[in-house]
Amino acid sequence: MIKVIASTWALLIGVMLLMVGNGVQGTLLGIRGSLEGFSTLQMSFVMSAYFVGFLGGSRMAPEMIRRVGHVRVFAALGSFISAVLILYPTVANPWAWMVGRVIIGFCFSGVYVTAESWLNNSVTNDIRGKALSLYMIVQMVGIVAAQFLLVAGDPTGFVLFVIPSVLVSISFAPILLSVQPTPAFDTTKPLSLIELYHVSPLGMVGAFLLGGVYAAMFGMSAVFATQAGFSVVETSTFVASIYVGGLLMQYPIGWVSDRMDRRLLIAMLGIGGALAGAFGLVFGGAFVAVLVAGFMIGGMSNPLYALLIAYTNDFLEVDDMAAASGGLIFINGVGAIAGPIVTGWFMGLIGPLGFFVYIALLMTAVAGYAFWRMTRRPGVSVEDTGSYAPVLPSSTAVAVDMAQEYFVEGLEEDAEEEASAEEGAEARP
Repeated sequence: MIKVIASTWALLIGVMLLMVGNGVQGTLLGIRGSLEGFSTLQMSFVMSAYFVGFLGGSRMAPEMIRRVGHVRVFAALGSFISAVLILYPTVANPWAWMVGRVIIGFCFSGVYVTAESWLNNSVTNDIRGKALSLYMIVQMVGIVAAQFLLVAGDPTGFVLFVIPSVLVSISFAPILLSVQPTPAFDTTKPLSLIELYHVSPLGMVGAFLLGGVYAAMFGMSAVFATQAGFSVVETSTFVASIYVGGLLMQYPIGWVSDRMDRRLLIAMLGIGGALAGAFGLVFGGAFVAVLVAGFMIGGMSNPLYALLIAYTNDFLEVDDMAAASGGLIFINGVGAIAGPIVTGWFMGLIGPLGFFVYIALLMTAVAGYAFWRMTRRPGVSVEDTGSYAPVLPSSTAVAVDMAQEYFVEGLEEDAEEEASAEEGAEARP
C-alpha cells in the first residue's frame, strides 16, 4: 500500500478535494432548493440533469482528450465547475439550476476520465488492484467528509457555495503539478445493447435498475431529508450514512462474491436493500431509524455495481470485457437519469417517504430478476469465476477498465497456479 500511495498521492489528494466539492454541492442544492420554495418535481429534474450531463460527458470527454490533451481538458472543465458553483445562489431558478447541473455533470465526468487515466498510467500491474481500492476509498471518504462541511455556513447564504468552488479549484494543483507523465488515452467501442443483453441479461437489467437506485441516493436523499423536516446537520448525517454503508460493506461483499453463486448474492443484496427501504418507510419518522435505513441501503446497493460487472465478466472472453463495460456504464447512466424524476414523482404522490418506496421497489426488482435468471441457465462454477474488483457507480469507463485489467490479471494468476500445480503433480513419482 505504501508503494501505491508513493506513486499516486498527488492524484489521490486532488480526487479527494474533487469529491468533497461535488458532495457538498449535491447535498446543498437539495437543502437550498427547498428553502427557495422549489417543488419536489422541480428538484427531481434539477437532480436528474446532473446525470444527463454525466452521461454526455462520459461519451464526449474521451474525444476531447484525444484532440487537445489531458491538461487542457482538465483545466477547462475545472474552470466551468468552479464558475457554475458560484452562480447557483446568484440565479435561484430551477431552470437555471438544471442547466448548471447538466454542465456540472458533464464537467465532472470529463475530470474523472482524466484523473482515472492518470491513475491507471501511474501504477504497475502488481499494485493495480490496491490502487483501484484506494481510489474508491478516497472517493467515498471525500463524499462523506463533504456532508460535514455543510455546518460551516448558512445554506441560505453564499459561503457554502464558495467552499466547493474553492476546493475544486485547488484540487487541480496537485494533479497538474505532479511529475507523472501525461498518459496515452484510448477507448474501446462498446458492445451493442442487444449483444450485451444476450451475454448477460442480469448484468444489463441489474445495471439499469441500479442506476436508478444510485441516482436517487446521490440526487434525492437531501431533498427527502429536508422535506421530512430534518435539520441541516441531520440531513448531512443521513447522506453520509449512505456512503459509509457503501464503503464498509464493499469488501465483505466482494470477499463473499468470490466464494458463492453471484446470482444468489445479487438476489440477497436486492432483498436486503428492499428490506432496508421498507424499514425506512415504516420508521421514517425517527431519525435514528432513517440513519440505519440509509446505511443498509448504501451497504447493499453500492457493492452491487461491481458485483454485476464481475458477474457479466464470468460470461465473456477476455478481449470482450472492456467493450462490455462501456455498455454497462451507458445503461447504468440511462437508469440514473430517470431515477431522480421517478423518485420525485413518488415523493409528490405519497410524501417524503416515497423516497424509500422507490428504492424498495427497484431493489425488489433486482432480486426478483436475479432469482428468475437462476431458473433460465446454469451458473458459472465458483472455481471458474474471476476476482471481484471494487468500483463505484459514479466511476467512468477508465476506472471500470482498470477493474477489468485487475480481473484479467486474476484469471491469469489462477491459470498459472493451476499449471504449476499440474507440473508439480506430474513431476512427483
